[in-house]
Amino acid sequence: MQKENIKPLGENVLIKAIKANQKTESGIFLPETESANRPQEGKVQAIGESEKIQVKKGQTVIFAKYSGTEIKIGGEEYLILKAEDILAIVE
Repeated sequence: MQKENIKPLGENVLIKAIKANQKTESGIFLPETESANRPQEGKVQAIGESEKIQVKKGQTVIFAKYSGTEIKIGGEEYLILKAEDILAIVE
């Protein structure tokens, strides 16, 4: 299955999560417990057809920490989440 074949329904949004750096700017590696936390930032890949969705494909967003459903498509990890779980748009 390819990402292009996924079309979220209703108020759902397909997100590609952006993983946080495991190393700080000064070169210190973060412990696995801290870096293994689920990311809260991602890029919108596809949106449902609801008019209530306020984001567009390609935008970077911040979403609720434990929201959505994790899926794998072609070895890549994505999230499908409700538009109401998107908290902000990063500009």
